[in-house]
Amino acid sequence: MIVDLLDTTSSKVSKEIMAMRERGGVVALGRVLTLVVLTTAGHEETAIQAANVASREHPCRIIVLVDAGAAEATRLDAQIRVGGDAGASEVVVLYGHGQLATESESLVSALLLPDAPIVAWWPHGMPEAASATSIGRIAHRRITDSANEPDPKTALDSLRRTYAAGDTDLAWTRLTNWRIQLAAVLDQVDHSPVTSVAVEGASDSPSTVLLAAWLTLALDAPVTIIEDPAGTGIRGVRLCRPKGDIRILRPGLSVAELIQPGQPVQRITLPRRSVEECLAEELRRLDPDEVFGEVITEGLPRTNLRSVRRSER
Repeated sequence: MIVDLLDTTSSKVSKEIMAMRERGGVVALGRVLTLVVLTTAGHEETAIQAANVASREHPCRIIVLVDAGAAEATRLDAQIRVGGDAGASEVVVLYGHGQLATESESLVSALLLPDAPIVAWWPHGMPEAASATSIGRIAHRRITDSANEPDPKTALDSLRRTYAAGDTDLAWTRLTNWRIQLAAVLDQVDHSPVTSVAVEGASDSPSTVLLAAWLTLALDAPVTIIEDPAGTGIRGVRLCRPKGDIRILRPGLSVAELIQPGQPVQRITLPRRSVEECLAEELRRLDPDEVFGEVITEGLPRTNLRSVRRSER
């Protein structure tokens, strides 16, 4: 069910949600959080789709604040989606025009679930400091996606400078399977030290940079990033050790090869993760991600981001 409200207020939207429940028996039991999505016109449907999928694991109310244009006359249009059009959630889309195009706590305060955690997500357009924004100040978790920024590496540096507990980035979440595989490999070999590391990935991939920062912090070894101008995401990791190098290489989209000295090549499942999967993972935890905090604030500055092209190796 979809209901459109033109030239309205957030208070009227809240009353309409209550009226819809009374008229149609729509219930919102078991909602565990409020997810506030902050985006611009043209990107909202992609974000809503991802949030709907994630809501099947984490039932929630989804409030989408859409910047519909600051140059237009000031007004608020809204759309309420429930039932099959909203996954396992209620979706409230607020289109802010004019002075209401800028995110504001006042737009969502009447729509927040009482006594429920608040998660803010910027799928496009990272704020300069998420924790300092109107919505960021009331959110328990703040999720950005540096991969969608014009300059992902600059976006990571901005996140480092403004980091506050509760911040996270989907470029980090995309690394979960890589971190699991690398940790498992190192647990299974002898304790010969890692003397250096090479991380190979796309030149514009913030996940490549964050993986290098995590390995720098975890292994206390120099890390070189090998840029693949034609690639996407992370392609491989080489751990250099006196007793032989260990390498994980993912030439395609889902299967990687584990290469170790004296052992046959092993094929392991290492698929690229979707936005829906990453968002669902972030919604599982509402406490600060301390490991990410250490990587972004301590590992990133220590990482030797000397990058070389694949042809220069």
